[in-house]
Amino acid sequence: MKKDHVSNAVIRRLPRYFRHLNDLHDAGVVRISSSALGKSLGATASQIRQDLSCFGEFGQQGYGYNVEALRDEIADIMGLNERHTAIVLGAGNLGRALIENFHFARSGFTLTAAFDVDPAIVGTTIGSVPVHHADTLEELLSRGPADVAVLTVPQRAAQVTADRVTKAGVRGIWNFTNIELTITEPGVIVEDVHFADSLLALSYMISDRDKGN
Repeated sequence: MKKDHVSNAVIRRLPRYFRHLNDLHDAGVVRISSSALGKSLGATASQIRQDLSCFGEFGQQGYGYNVEALRDEIADIMGLNERHTAIVLGAGNLGRALIENFHFARSGFTLTAAFDVDPAIVGTTIGSVPVHHADTLEELLSRGPADVAVLTVPQRAAQVTADRVTKAGVRGIWNFTNIELTITEPGVIVEDVHFADSLLALSYMISDRDKGN
């Protein structure tokens, strides 16, 4: 049984477990021990077992884990089988890059539409995703709700756009705008993506190494 409270650290590790197990499955690996799994992930066997125990009992003593079964269990835990729907707000450079290159389906999402205000973009399709005018957002969501909005609009439009999509029933925001959003609708989850944070962390680690620390 799933524990009543699962730490954010454990939740953050689940996608990495899933990706690695998927790679192992694609490579033809049938079973793996917690020690081998931990070693390949740079973790301890104890951490692997403790993380998985938050969601139930997996594996067998003396056998380890069936790779395909564990991958599928983690996919189910993360909701990949629920087929969530997503829309993109802002079909400029970043929005287009995500639509064309990010595999939403592999993460359990169906990308249904994109929205923009640029006349050169509105009315086109990116991949197979139609781009609608942002003015039609509420109307289209009333006919086909979306679970998640991917926010790639300019910063000046970020908060207004977030307010619109959450009032229209969107339950989650994948926020690429580098703006800390204020969400007033209850139950809405925001996942912020700050590219600069990773680069600045890398800058620190390189500088720290060069100083001999």
